Amino acid sequence: MLDTDVVVAAMRSPRGASAAILLAARQGRPTLLLSVPLALEYEAVCGTAEHRLAAGLSDPDADVFLDAVIALAEPVETYFLWRPQLRDPGDEMVLETAVNGRADALVTFNVRDFGAVPAEFGIEVWLPRQALARIRS
Repeated sequence: MLDTDVVVAAMRSPRGASAAILLAARQGRPTLLLSVPLALEYEAVCGTAEHRLAAGLSDPDADVFLDAVIALAEPVETYFLWRPQLRDPGDEMVLETAVNGRADALVTFNVRDFGAVPAEFGIEVWLPRQALARIRS
């Protein structure tokens, strides 16, 4: 389960841990989870001029990147809303996708924003480098 910031990092830095996680997902480990609201969030954030320019991508290239990320993911239907749980309302859909998709882990750069709440649902919170180390071991 990837937070939006991790997807943006993968787009902007194709040699970083976030991009390596996506490459590993192409081989089936890990399984990425994605709900419709989270996919729309990925598109809205990654489609901004700031991120496209930083990544050196044209509009069509950014669309191809996002389409590939979405195609890698297993769809998750949101049966239950768990709001409010977190201090940042923008992170609620990430947590809901993780919980409804029965994720083992949530990968984010904003570990503190999620606090101990994911653990209440049996979900670990990892930085991309931690997730990559787990994938590789």
